[in-house]
Order: sequence, then structure tokens, then C-alpha cells
Amino acid sequence: MPLMDGLRVITSSIHGYGVITTRRFAKGELVSFGDGVLYDEQTDFDDTYALVLPGEDSGLGELLFWDLTCQTRWFNHSCDPNSDVLSRWDHEAKTIRAWWVALRDIEIGEEITYDYGFIAEVAEPCACGTTRCRGLIVDEDPSNLARLPEHLRPLLRGSARAAS
Repeated sequence: MPLMDGLRVITSSIHGYGVITTRRFAKGELVSFGDGVLYDEQTDFDDTYALVLPGEDSGLGELLFWDLTCQTRWFNHSCDPNSDVLSRWDHEAKTIRAWWVALRDIEIGEEITYDYGFIAEVAEPCACGTTRCRGLIVDEDPSNLARLPEHLRPLLRGSARAAS
């Protein structure tokens, strides 16, 4: 994998590996493009590091999985993220294009994070440690939280607990 400019993989205090900045990124600036392998929802594969994306634009099905194969796979979740992942279907190349953009200024040495926003059925405990932590890696939409398994509900914090 080619190294990403301005970023370095480290052992993370959030979870496993992470990626920190080696230079400052301004709000709205491109942090990184992501590279990956495209799978449809019928394919059996380990989706641990995959972005789950709507496939309506592709003609390949309702959901597509972009299995990250570069250092972006180490971007950890945060309930108060400093970046957002964007994507689009590239009709010419017949693949996904994904990229991360800074939501605010990101200082040197800060870990790059984004909100995974899992569906309730695959929610898991969160270790982001921010004051806005929901307690779970889960999309906080009330209709999603309503489907949260009972054994995970006690882990919800803050606004997510109120919305459930």
C-alpha cells in the first residue's frame, strides 16, 4: 500500500490501529482517498473493514461493500468525528470512489476518525472516549435505535439514550 501523505498508522488508544496526522488539515480539506475492493451483497467475505454503501446508482444491487485495502481501513470510529467519508459510483470505472474530508481543523498528531453509524443489528460498544460518546457504534436515528437489541440498550449514553 502506498503511504498516505500527511498520515501515519499507529497503535490507537481508541481501538487496535489508528491513523494520526503528520501535518495540519483545514476544515473542508481532503484528508485521503480510500482504495478498496468492491463486493455486492451476495458475496461472502470478511466485511470488517468495508464501507457499506447504497448501490442504487450502480445497477449492482441495493447495497455495495467497499472493502478498504489502504491505510484508511485503520480510521477509527468516533461519536464526535473530525472527518466524514463521502462516496460516489464511478460509472466509467464501474467502481466506488471514496474520500474523507475534514469536518473541522485537524491538528498534527490527532487521530483521524469518522462516525461509522452502524445499523442497530450490528451495533457494538464504543470506545471513542469523547464527551459526545453514544456508548455504542450505532446510527442515532430514532427508527434505527428502536431496533437495537435489548442487551445493548443499557450501554447507550447521552442523546442516543434519550432518542431510544
